[in-house]
Amino acid sequence: MVRIYRMFSKILPQSTWVYSRNFTSSGKLGPKNCGEHLEQAKNEFPVCKCGFDMLDAGFFNDCKKLEVQKGAKDFNIPIIRSNRKLVATENGGLRDPSPLVFNSVWKSQEAKRVTDKFNYPVCFGIQRPKYDEDIAFMSVLELGQLLKAKLITSEELTQFFLNRLKRYSPVLESVITITEELAFQQAKEADQVLAKGKYLGPLHGIPYGLKDIIAVPDYPTTWGSKSFQDQVIDVEAWVYKRLKSAGAVLVAKLVSGSLAYDDIWFGGRTRDPWNIEEFSTGSSAGPASSTSAGLVPFAIGSETVGSITYPATRCGVTALRPTFGAVGRTGVMSISESLDKLGPLCRSAADCAAVLDAIRGKDPDDLSSRDIMLGDPFSVDITKLTVGYLEDADKEVVGVLKSKGVNMVPFNLDYTVDSAQGIVSFTMDVDMLAHFDEWQRSNQDDEFEAQDQWPLELRRARVISAVDYIQAQRGRSKLIQEVKENFTVDAFIGDSGDWEKVCVGNLVGMPVVVIPTGFKKISNAPSDDTRRKTTITTGIYAPPDHDHVALALAIAYQSVTNHHKQRPPIDNIGPNDSIPNPPTSAVPARQLRDY
Repeated sequence: MVRIYRMFSKILPQSTWVYSRNFTSSGKLGPKNCGEHLEQAKNEFPVCKCGFDMLDAGFFNDCKKLEVQKGAKDFNIPIIRSNRKLVATENGGLRDPSPLVFNSVWKSQEAKRVTDKFNYPVCFGIQRPKYDEDIAFMSVLELGQLLKAKLITSEELTQFFLNRLKRYSPVLESVITITEELAFQQAKEADQVLAKGKYLGPLHGIPYGLKDIIAVPDYPTTWGSKSFQDQVIDVEAWVYKRLKSAGAVLVAKLVSGSLAYDDIWFGGRTRDPWNIEEFSTGSSAGPASSTSAGLVPFAIGSETVGSITYPATRCGVTALRPTFGAVGRTGVMSISESLDKLGPLCRSAADCAAVLDAIRGKDPDDLSSRDIMLGDPFSVDITKLTVGYLEDADKEVVGVLKSKGVNMVPFNLDYTVDSAQGIVSFTMDVDMLAHFDEWQRSNQDDEFEAQDQWPLELRRARVISAVDYIQAQRGRSKLIQEVKENFTVDAFIGDSGDWEKVCVGNLVGMPVVVIPTGFKKISNAPSDDTRRKTTITTGIYAPPDHDHVALALAIAYQSVTNHHKQRPPIDNIGPNDSIPNPPTSAVPARQLRDY
């Protein structure tokens, strides 16, 4: 104890040590001195019972409550304020990460160690489409073949997607910043490198978008929030560096819901291209909506709890939430250092594999990232896999994989922990508040775009005790162990939008591939002949470090189906139907054709 007193002697007032010695030397308060202490304290301050009730600590008697109150005032608060000065003067969690690192690896089920790049299939016979509009819905691998064969240049491709971004972003509200100058610079470099005979891989010269919580120098990184809409972070995010080195071309910073919460941002609310009177849901709203509508060939989103899976599900795109730690997060706004993940939203699972291959690997400045030596998803023998299917699994997916030789079995992921959703809330909210402590204390939360979201949750998080936060992490550890013990298949299929699965998957750190599997009629349709639809998707889940297994199964399914190739009706949504806030055309009408 003496060493502890000395350590904090510069932080705490001298009166604290007198108080502390009085109570620590006696060990505990007996009936007599407890009564004397209570009587003496009545003149200083009353017992604040409601605060103890909020912490579920009403079991203390009045004497102990007064002891805690005085200890908090004299001992805790000076330390709290000192720590705030050290690490809580800036928002976003970009500096001073926690040394408490979560590792999602299951050592008994480590993936086969493969250090080479994935062996991509060659798209033979790819020709430049007659109509430029068809380019918007080609896959990354197909566009790569056009570029490699010099049937199109990166500058041409970049101009095409910039035109689409300008044309459709007003109606979809999915774009925050178009990075036109940077895009042409990177496209020109991509063409020059290719002209010299050097091909950097399947992303060489391919335009893409970044969720606007990912920093790029000289351009705003707004976090989707009014409080930070003019913010420029002079940092190259790790994922941006990786994509730049792969030759990809950044054309836009895409909408993040405000502070990565849902689809509401300072400029509006991002729409679902399949039914533009609905919204995309999830904070990777811009990446999902823009990819779905063919404004970019692929985009990078992020997920703490559901922010890739939900918008991918709503907008009908293929997406990968990778194993936790697979992709470095330096230069990215942080919600929770043990939950945040970056991943691709694409046209196909093969495209997701190509993007993952470019961005995976150890980020030296992200303590949670690691080199996950994945197997090659294009080389997995799926006939040797046993794949479970839950009751809510898409039956077509089960049937297709079974027809391709996969051993499909009924499955249920059993675990006894019944508080996964509560554990997620405690973890995410406390961590987020640590990263936006100054934001709350300065009352900037009053300007937040949706007051029933972060402002409410983070005020509640202020009174979650450290003890209860740690107990939640112990509960998380128990959940992880139970999931590991009961994950008796190579992968399983289930509803990607089920909240319990989203919570459990993120707490465990397991990957999931979201794939479109069909459509159904929208509810309350304005007319029988509307072309608007509701997308149907499912999820393929794998153990941590087995992203290649989930991707291989998704690739196999999409090789014989075409749900992922369908185009949303953003130009023609059918007779007796109309587009809210129709966009102003930025491309010549002759380049358009009816979907």
